[in-house]
Parts: sequence; structure tokens; C-alpha cells
Amino acid sequence: MNHLVLKPCFIALLLFLLAPLIPSLTGARTTLKENEPCKRMVLYYHDVLFNGTDAANATSVIIANHSAISNFEFGMMVVFDDPMTEDSRLLSPAVARAQGFYFYDKKDNYNAWFAYTLVFNSSEYKGTINIMGADPFLEKTRDLSIVGGTGDFFMTRGIVTFQTDELQGDFYFRLKMDIKLYECYKK
Repeated sequence: MNHLVLKPCFIALLLFLLAPLIPSLTGARTTLKENEPCKRMVLYYHDVLFNGTDAANATSVIIANHSAISNFEFGMMVVFDDPMTEDSRLLSPAVARAQGFYFYDKKDNYNAWFAYTLVFNSSEYKGTINIMGADPFLEKTRDLSIVGGTGDFFMTRGIVTFQTDELQGDFYFRLKMDIKLYECYKK
């Protein structure tokens, strides 16, 4: 009788001890060294703000004007559908679209808060990467969080490092985005 009780207990103990190894055995998740991304890409974000006359080329529009209590665009909100390219040229083929919004959230300095999705629909990648965070754009580089994704980027996490690459008045800016994914899952 003890033989019948010990066998299920042994199997349960074995499963308990091996449970942490199951994801790595099935290959469902790829985790590399802590400080090395499992996927990395550099893309360029091109924002062409509607200036009242060029609707055909505009990729973003102000939906809430800034307030009168600050000289730093405080309260202004912009919605965008911006092309993402592999090089710095605006007219290069887009490999993704950045779709979302940003608003200026600091009264005493230029600072924006972004929330957007990179939408990929190319032969190389299909899916989305979700990004959000503060962009104190007077800094040389800024990090925003990658908080998830779909398709080829299912449940990914990581960091996007922004660097202002070009600024032309109030109506065009280009960001170099160094995208580093630290949590990658295989399909």
C-alpha cells in the first residue's frame, strides 16, 4: 500500500522541481544575458506637424493647444501616424508606422510624454511594439519603455533610446530610435 502512495508523491515532487525548466525546454522564450538584447534594430521616426497649409504631407496634428500658464507648450497634445524608416531619409520606404500621441507635461521646461505603437507590416516583420514614457528632449539621449507587443514581437519588453537627429523649426523633427528588446518569445 505504501508503494502506491509513494509513486504519485515522487511524480509530484519531480514535476515541482522541473517546473522552472519547462519554458526553456519548450523554447517558448529566448532570454539572453541580462545586459544584451535578444533583438536590436535602429529606425528613424519622422514627424511632420500639420502647419495649417500642408495637409497632404502632414503626419501629425495638434488636437489640444498649449495653455497660457507656460512658455514651454505645457498642455499641448499631438496625435501622429508617422513613418519609420531604416535610414534618415524621410522619403525612404517605411518599414513601420508609429501611431499614437504625445503631450507636453512640464511647465518649466520642454518635456513630452509619448504613448504609441510601432505597427510593422512588411516581409521582414509583422506585429506591433508598444512604447511609452517621458521624453525630456533637451537631453542628448532619452530612454522610453517597451511595454509589450504582438505578432513577431509577442509580449516583448525592452528600451527605446531616442536621439534627436534633425529639427526643422516647429514642423519637422526626426528621431533616431535604438530599439533594444530584452524579452523575446518565439512563435
